[in-house]
Amino acid sequence: MTKKILITKIKNIYKRLNGCTIEYDLSQYYTILNKIKNFQQQLKNKSDRHLQQMSERIKFKIQKEGMPEHLLVESFALVCEAAWRILKLHPFDVQVLGALAMYQGKLAEMQTGEGKTLTAVFPAYLNALSGKGVHVLTFNDYLARRDAQWMGPIYQFLGLRVGYVQEGMSINERQNAYAADISYLTAKEAGFDYLRDSLCYEKDKVVHRPFNFAIIDEADSILIDEARIPLVIAGAEDEYLADPYYMAEIARKLEKGIDFEFDEYARNIHLTDMGQERVERLLSCDNLYAAENYELLTRLNCALHAQFLLHRDVDYIIRNGKIELVDEFTGRVADKRRWPDGLQAAIEAKENIDIQSRGTILNSITLQHFIQLYPKICGMTATAQPAEEEFRSFYNLHIVVIPPNRPCIRTDHQDVIFGSKVKKEKAIIDEIITVNKTRRPVLVGTQSVEESAVLAKAIQDKGVNCEVLNAKRDEYEAHVIAQAGKLGAVTISTNMAGRGTDIRLGGSDEKEKQQVMELGGLYVIGTNKHESQRIDQQLRGRAGRQGDPGSSRYFISLEDDLFIKYRLNELLPDNTLPGDQNGKIDNPIIRREVARIQRICEGQNLEIKKTLNKYSSLIEKQRTILFHRRENILRNYAAAYFFKRESPEKYNYYHLLIGEENVNRICRIISFYFMDNYWQHYLSEIGDIRESIHLKRVGGQDPYVEFQKLAIELFDKLLLKLDDQLIKTFESIEINNKSINLDELGMRGPSATWTYLINDNPFEHIIGMQLIGDPGKQLGAVIMTPLLALQLFFRKKRQL
Repeated sequence: MTKKILITKIKNIYKRLNGCTIEYDLSQYYTILNKIKNFQQQLKNKSDRHLQQMSERIKFKIQKEGMPEHLLVESFALVCEAAWRILKLHPFDVQVLGALAMYQGKLAEMQTGEGKTLTAVFPAYLNALSGKGVHVLTFNDYLARRDAQWMGPIYQFLGLRVGYVQEGMSINERQNAYAADISYLTAKEAGFDYLRDSLCYEKDKVVHRPFNFAIIDEADSILIDEARIPLVIAGAEDEYLADPYYMAEIARKLEKGIDFEFDEYARNIHLTDMGQERVERLLSCDNLYAAENYELLTRLNCALHAQFLLHRDVDYIIRNGKIELVDEFTGRVADKRRWPDGLQAAIEAKENIDIQSRGTILNSITLQHFIQLYPKICGMTATAQPAEEEFRSFYNLHIVVIPPNRPCIRTDHQDVIFGSKVKKEKAIIDEIITVNKTRRPVLVGTQSVEESAVLAKAIQDKGVNCEVLNAKRDEYEAHVIAQAGKLGAVTISTNMAGRGTDIRLGGSDEKEKQQVMELGGLYVIGTNKHESQRIDQQLRGRAGRQGDPGSSRYFISLEDDLFIKYRLNELLPDNTLPGDQNGKIDNPIIRREVARIQRICEGQNLEIKKTLNKYSSLIEKQRTILFHRRENILRNYAAAYFFKRESPEKYNYYHLLIGEENVNRICRIISFYFMDNYWQHYLSEIGDIRESIHLKRVGGQDPYVEFQKLAIELFDKLLLKLDDQLIKTFESIEINNKSINLDELGMRGPSATWTYLINDNPFEHIIGMQLIGDPGKQLGAVIMTPLLALQLFFRKKRQL
């Protein structure tokens, strides 16, 4: 046993003793794998028709008897043989091992380039034989379409139907895609369809069928990075009570150090006394902090944050006349995402573009809670282990580490650390130019749109051609990123551009591949560290696929945003910093503290997620209660039974006048209208409570306990008021000429709805730490976040 293997085994034992459930021992899977391989040998000489009949027989048995182990072996062997006959793909042992882990409802960690798309076919096929449907949730629309079309012939050969969902599809197209045995789509589209279904008045408009089984590709991105982002369906327009454009103009006139100051983290802005007087003159109000001016003050705070704390081409870009947010994890444009409340309008006003109304929120759900609606889930990703606790805590997903088909020989170099950003940027440019002269391909992962554009221009000015990927053009990105391994290629992208696409050395040219391998393979350069080491590993993993050579290196500086934000300099002993901090730094203490900052960030973020999950879980349980009631009305005659029981005289009277079918329809519409209306107002009110609940800490109370009390009390009142309102409305209906005018009753749903995602609040860590932090430190935090405290008053006033 080598020293490296021994150290690995000791580390794994240590993890186990500390409660880690990651599986490294695959002996049980290898036993089943050998049975599958032996059975596949028996299929080699069988006809296509024999295999198809065998698939039909397995399907019949599963629907009748369940899943005996021998059917697992037979079905996996069948997929292996079908993949070879139809697509000439011979599954590697590690792909089958990963499939076995996923079939058991686990998370398979498989390295980049190991063929996860084919791996997903095994559990998808076997679970689809039950007839209840399988959803394969992917990273973007392009991958959903690509994978469905690529793997589709295997499913079709075996007698199953495959479909895919794309943004912009009609209701009929979506219904057909969901009715297929296997449906490929993004988690967001599945969630948005669920929200749209939750507002349907007619069951023939519903697109989903009952959830069964979900396979989650790029699981770390969907289940960790995107998990807390609420998916929202909105309807009626909001009216802004203060002019965002005028507020933006006022913000532009204010001067730092005279009219306002930043807090120590540069995450909030405070007006000085002079600034307050100046604003009051511009707004023609006596006291900006008076109760009647709360809405003005809230809008002003939004304008100040938009003007001074959110930056174009870093936090957002402007495209086609609209603000598009940049995802903090990927550095890429985040599709259909918005900031909450007045912050989005403030940015639009700052950039002098049309303000897109947020609308009234009709329903919402986080991706995390949406995924939990599936009775069974599994997933696969290349970077699961660093997030082991989150997968286990939030999804009860246990990780199985699948070894690579070929050992990874990528060289991950030590970080190169500089004292200043300027020196770092110069070193990166020099490195790219030097390596490009050898024709070795280079992939540079940047953190922002602005950084990628500036770096690209700098090396182009030096005569080096490059491809720049920093916007959401998934199909184009996938094509370009696939060619990033060609001789002489320089590709500059935000970190996750083209995710889901392998970078093949030399592209499709085998001769060129050999030349690139001799040069050392793909060279990946990272320009910034992230709050999560897992994101850093994702970028490194773009090189060294399938045993190919490759290397990676991060260039960082003590002036990078992450280290300024978490005050790295304060963690370092004075004697560790060189006198001239502009040059290259090679100090083990500094390297250790850089890694410690990432661990601190990860720990803090996990605690915040756990805390906020506790708050949202209670609301999700309440939403489920109401949703099940709504489902019962939609698919049965629950509404008619309710009114017949609670108001029998009126029900019988209406029944005689307009007939049973019309009465049932009216009962259903009244129920839907008021259930949706009451839930909409509940979401708004509970949102206000959650944003201000941290103030309870000042009085020594536990915010979560108080939140539970308020939420339960508020929801109980909702149910009582709802029943009273339903009966009152039902008994006040007037029938003229044997018909009911619903418009007169004011019970029409919104004429149009639209979906979007609420971006993580850019100041969410302050909120989170107020909820979980030390009470003695909360008062300062409360005083320093006027924007958050005032949202309550603004929303209340807006509802009047």
